[in-house]
Amino acid sequence: MLLTLLLATETSPPKPLLLAHYMPWYESRPVSGHWGWHWTMGKLDPDRGEAASHYRPLMGLYDSGDLQTINCHLSLMKLAGIDGIFVDWYGDVDHYDYGIIHRNTQKLFHATRRMGMKFALVYEDQTVPQLIRGGKFAESDAVAQGKRLFGWVERNWFRSAHYLKQGGKPVLLVFGPQYYQPEQWRAMLPQTAFYTLHYRREPALGAYDWPYPREAGSREAFRKRAQTMPAFIPVAFPRFHDYYAQAGVHESWGHIGDDGGKTYERTLKESLSASMPFVQIATWNDWGEGTQIEPSKEFGYRDLETTQRLTKSRFRPADLRLPIRLFALQKKHYGKAKVQERLAAIGSLLNSGRTSEAERRVDKAEAELRAR
Repeated sequence: MLLTLLLATETSPPKPLLLAHYMPWYESRPVSGHWGWHWTMGKLDPDRGEAASHYRPLMGLYDSGDLQTINCHLSLMKLAGIDGIFVDWYGDVDHYDYGIIHRNTQKLFHATRRMGMKFALVYEDQTVPQLIRGGKFAESDAVAQGKRLFGWVERNWFRSAHYLKQGGKPVLLVFGPQYYQPEQWRAMLPQTAFYTLHYRREPALGAYDWPYPREAGSREAFRKRAQTMPAFIPVAFPRFHDYYAQAGVHESWGHIGDDGGKTYERTLKESLSASMPFVQIATWNDWGEGTQIEPSKEFGYRDLETTQRLTKSRFRPADLRLPIRLFALQKKHYGKAKVQERLAAIGSLLNSGRTSEAERRVDKAEAELRAR
């Protein structure tokens, strides 16, 4: 029996790290003074109960720059068995909402370090032509700007022990590329484990998959291509149900059905069994495209409970309710310093995995604060 266990330990592949693709771009009136485009798509009014999504966050419409929101999200992830985040990032130049996204990303990275989670970037190089048209720099300076940008990233993020590494190199994804060419990437990037979208493009180590509703069989096609790559990152996703056509932004990208939660369970099982070091969930919170696994009014905690089960998390489904219960108390008693200090202590218990004690304190706080 002991020999069997030892052999199983030696031959079993290591458990892949599970990271959720995270959108840090939401702005809310209570925090930022206005509702950002990603809640309105330039048309809707959340003050009238509208939002640019077919679904609604269980915690309400939030602001990505709010530290209590960030803490709630990361606590939910940890309790579900998620190891970290891939952050959708637009660089550091203040144009459109790129600067806001960058500042929110800095807050996220600080929080993931504090909570012992991994983080990595998914860079959107579609921003470069926007910055050129916006007069931020000339097209002839695009590579120099890329060198400056990734030099900053190397000094401030890549060197962190909590930044995701592969073979000792920081992992970097690009959503595309949509602008830079292979020789330009070679000139700009420090030593990285670099991944491109759907197809491996030089100088990438490999590619990562993504839900693509317009092309039937895209997942199977990616798996076949991946067999020829040195490495790849599989994707799990719950559905694809965007709001672009309803908001008049552009036509829909298409639809992938939720199938009562079976889409997510199937894609997560397949991805976890792919024998790759990382798996990406697409997404934690892209409400506009309907790919979120974050708890919603429509699906509750279902997708996080599936994640718990498939990752063999040591936490219970009941534990998943605690971060949003705590968040609701924090928002209801905003500005009350002593109450906030007490609630922050409960958050520390959650972050350290002491969920039973945290639950007792949340129960007590809810009862006492209700009675006041």
